[in-house]
Amino acid sequence: MQINLSFIEDIKRIIEQAKENAIRSVDYQRVLMYWNIGKRILEEEQEGKERADYGSYLIKTLSETLIPDYGSGFSIRILELTRQFYRTFPITNALHSQLSWTQYRLLIRIENESKREFYIAEATKNNWTSRQMERQINSQLFERLLLSNDIESVLAVARNERQPSDAKDIIKDPMVLEFLDLKRESSYYEKDLEQSIITNLQDFLLELGNGFSFVARQKRIHLDGDDFFVDLVFYNRLLQCFVIFEIKTEKLTHQHLGQLQMYVNYFDRTEKQEFENPTIGILLCADKNDSVVKFTLPETETHILASKYQLYLPTEKSLIDELNKTLHKL
Repeated sequence: MQINLSFIEDIKRIIEQAKENAIRSVDYQRVLMYWNIGKRILEEEQEGKERADYGSYLIKTLSETLIPDYGSGFSIRILELTRQFYRTFPITNALHSQLSWTQYRLLIRIENESKREFYIAEATKNNWTSRQMERQINSQLFERLLLSNDIESVLAVARNERQPSDAKDIIKDPMVLEFLDLKRESSYYEKDLEQSIITNLQDFLLELGNGFSFVARQKRIHLDGDDFFVDLVFYNRLLQCFVIFEIKTEKLTHQHLGQLQMYVNYFDRTEKQEFENPTIGILLCADKNDSVVKFTLPETETHILASKYQLYLPTEKSLIDELNKTLHKL
């Protein structure tokens, strides 16, 4: 007698899901424990507020008392974080069971409330791991989205209060590709950059954001005896359209935009179905001139975008400077 293989797979999925739920449950109990410890520390500090150094003395003494019995998870630094945790999230109902203590440690370092709310919404919606959340924070995802949107729009999309309706709602400029581990001072052929993206496809999809799935690489277009090849093709289920990428390891030119426009026209006229939205074309380039983009494309064009890539994590200052520059132009 032979057992159905799909039955075995179903049982395995049930077991794995149960194990994952158990881990999440235990970790959330740790989150609640640290929240309650932080609350109790703050209450005790307020009782002794007439002494300026009472808070430091309290945490130092508490840590020395707890570590012998409970281990290094109650060091002075951790106890200070629990106090900061409670101050940042004073209402227990605001805590999310999907988020781990490691993720909350990342969140309480973010002073800007809107920025912190954005990362909470994105992490819970996309089921980010701690590593993925740290990468998105370090890559200044929030600031990069603000370069083409306002705070209200960015938060509305993150909270699922509004579906993205435009490419600029989700496409970042610049795109940060530090995970490709390519030396920033070196020169690369486009095929090398493309191959590295394919090798690190999961990380590239994380950088692209919500709703993207990979469709094709070097998609062949045959036009009256001539062959052309689109570098990368994706589909976005939120925008309900194809998103095609052309990779250029040099500064953008108007010829590059013309080539991408041809590819977008081809997809709209031969690949797109009636219920789908117009194709979006992204020119991923090493450098760009915004004025060249502006005067090459029609004023009404919203489906061809140029995004500069960089092979290193940006600093918050560099992106704030870029944001201020954009606001000044407007």
